[in-house]
Amino acid sequence: METPIISWIIFNAFVLMMLALDLGVFHRKSHEVSVKEAFTWTLIWVFLALIFNAIIYFWRGQQQALEFFTGYLVEKALSVDNIFVFIMIFTYFQVPPKYQHKVLFWGIIGALIMRVIFIFAGVALLDKFHFTIYFFGALLIFTGIKMLNHTNSKINPDKNPVLKFFKKFIPVSQTLDEDRFFTQINGKRYATPLFLVLILIETTDLIFAVDSIPAILAITQDQFIVYTSNVFAILGLRSLYFALAGVIHRFWLLSYGLAIVLIFVGIKMTMVDFYKIPIEWSLLLIATIIAASIILSLKFKKPTESL
Repeated sequence: METPIISWIIFNAFVLMMLALDLGVFHRKSHEVSVKEAFTWTLIWVFLALIFNAIIYFWRGQQQALEFFTGYLVEKALSVDNIFVFIMIFTYFQVPPKYQHKVLFWGIIGALIMRVIFIFAGVALLDKFHFTIYFFGALLIFTGIKMLNHTNSKINPDKNPVLKFFKKFIPVSQTLDEDRFFTQINGKRYATPLFLVLILIETTDLIFAVDSIPAILAITQDQFIVYTSNVFAILGLRSLYFALAGVIHRFWLLSYGLAIVLIFVGIKMTMVDFYKIPIEWSLLLIATIIAASIILSLKFKKPTESL
């Protein structure tokens, strides 16, 4: 379905306004985000997403509204996996909580730009070369299987090729300079470790986008629905991080639930030319898998790993 250009303009103007309010008003000064504040903002972003979902329903109908909600649910669930990595990165670099919001803010800006490129490139590929749908489907199934057999990953910046390349051209200071990304030492410009954290977060999102964009393309290939559901999921990621950072370890089965979701949407994508699973069934199954993995995580303790 063609979306009028004015709809794109209005939506992006809304996003820019919210980002400006976020950094320019509510988080103008670096401070430690409390759990209460984080939960409040999380609820605000979820509420705004549901309001937008209602607009889609009355504007474009039930099918498009279900596609938006399913895509938003998948992207939101997959974004939780990012939080595990963010925690490891911030812990490794010993970034104080009051500086973490600024890093995540600019990380989200970069993520939005990368997602736009991935979305339009993915839709264009599927439109021009339909056979690539099988490649995307196979990629999701492979990723899901890999997640089921995952081992605890560790952050090792010294072996990160992006950081190694960056350090060849830009010197990096040994300590933070408050919330600055760059600093001056003896008249020479240095990047701070906080900027390295930002680079790691951007590259992490790039890796996650390789999985998440095909996942939502398996649900809908409407560019506006794919884009808006992604944006709402990403914009709520920062507040979700601060809300869950202290308890995320309790959801130890969630990664397995997400793996099953990826396998399911991968299968759905590969069989689309033979049988199209109704969006209502997809939404019900995805919601059930995610809810079950969260409930079971809270009900059962994580088994102690053998040495």
